[in-house]
Amino acid sequence: MNDDKDHQTNAGSASLARRRDEVLSEDEPSGTELANDSSTKGVDEHIATDGDGAISDGSNDEDGVKDDPEANAEALKDQLLRALAETENLRKRAKREREEAAKYAITSLARDIVSAADNLQRALESVPTELAESDESDARIGSLRDGIEMTRQEFETVLARHGIERLEPLGETFDHNFHQAMFEVEHEEYSAGTVVQVLQAGYRIHDRLLRPAMVGVAKKAQEPSDL
Repeated sequence: MNDDKDHQTNAGSASLARRRDEVLSEDEPSGTELANDSSTKGVDEHIATDGDGAISDGSNDEDGVKDDPEANAEALKDQLLRALAETENLRKRAKREREEAAKYAITSLARDIVSAADNLQRALESVPTELAESDESDARIGSLRDGIEMTRQEFETVLARHGIERLEPLGETFDHNFHQAMFEVEHEEYSAGTVVQVLQAGYRIHDRLLRPAMVGVAKKAQEPSDL
């Protein structure tokens, strides 16, 4: 009976040993597979791809630039100089805009005010310059005229204080930047292109035209034709 038990035990051990050998043989790759794996591994180690999927040989020029302290310093210096130049341009532009805003802020108001100066000038011109001293009414008119003249002068002073200048180009050469020609006339005293009459005075604020002067301009006299 003991012999039967020993025989069964030996048979079970042999069966387990055969099963273990089969499992090991299934897990181990063949020689061809090992060769393929080793060759593929070598190719994979040699060939790499970049971030976009393109094949790369493993060299990177940018890494060399990034690792160069002098190149990094030059790049940072260039960026700093550009930023400083841009900041300086912005500062100058802002300063110029502030100055122009301060100089020309009253342009619209000044354009309306100069009409009042025209009315004062018309009132002054309507009063006779020669009055009889013995006539009481003429004396009052003379006082009125003096008052208008003083008001006009004060008004002109206030305008000049704010950079507003009156343009009276009589006898000057016609300038299309500040004058508006209303007509041309032959004139013996003035040469061609000279302002011979001012219909309405012009104004400018600093170096900008506020209102052109309406003028008459002399033209060249026509020579009499031989009949």
